[in-house]
Amino acid sequence: MSIFIANWKMNPVTLQEAKQLFNLMEKKIKSKNTEIIICPPFIYLEPLSKLLQVTSYKPQAKLGAQDVFWEEKGAFTGEISVTMLKEIGCQYVIIGHSERRQYLKETDEMVNKKVKATLKKNLIPIICIGESLKQKQNNKRDFIIFNQINKALEGVSVKKNQKIIIAYEPIWAIGTGHSINSQEAEDSIKKIKYAIINLYSLNLVQNNFQIIYGGSVDSTNIKSFIDQSTIDGVLVGGASLKIDEVVKMIE
Repeated sequence: MSIFIANWKMNPVTLQEAKQLFNLMEKKIKSKNTEIIICPPFIYLEPLSKLLQVTSYKPQAKLGAQDVFWEEKGAFTGEISVTMLKEIGCQYVIIGHSERRQYLKETDEMVNKKVKATLKKNLIPIICIGESLKQKQNNKRDFIIFNQINKALEGVSVKKNQKIIIAYEPIWAIGTGHSINSQEAEDSIKKIKYAIINLYSLNLVQNNFQIIYGGSVDSTNIKSFIDQSTIDGVLVGGASLKIDEVVKMIE
């Protein structure tokens, strides 16, 4: 089953718009072969979770958060814990997105703490990794991939019933309208899988890890990524806010 993750980022502006978009996605998308995960801004998670509970038709989507804090509670102004997310029906958490690394100075060590906290409460982390344009031009892609994987998963034990999603998102292809070709994406994802196999057994990696691609994915290029045998799904940003695009992509 392919994974489709809609990262709404800091959109839409109002709750009414968020509900409208969510309802349209629920009504228009009918897919038995795609796991759909919607990651709206924090303040929309609870009302959208309530919509899922009262709907008269079988829910198509699951909810994910765009970030989390590693502590359970305390004097951490502005932060939200894993328990709080779980309480409102959230099942997934995006961790280490490149925009948080770039603008909010999120470090690999912080990512590691968030991964551990998320797994401790049996939520599913979506760990984002990827190289910058400068790193790519300096032929450091593989080094960056191995380094980020090793640091994100350092000291992380994975139980048989737990799942981890790794999202490869080359920074230079996010929100720029430029995506890498599918063969290059597949090659990067093979490197990611190799890095994970260095940390865990092959059987655990095959059963508990999924690797997806993110970076200017839309209806014109999604098939080229999904057709690659090593790519388990996509993480979609801007295009996930357009219902017609979403329907086309999932179809």
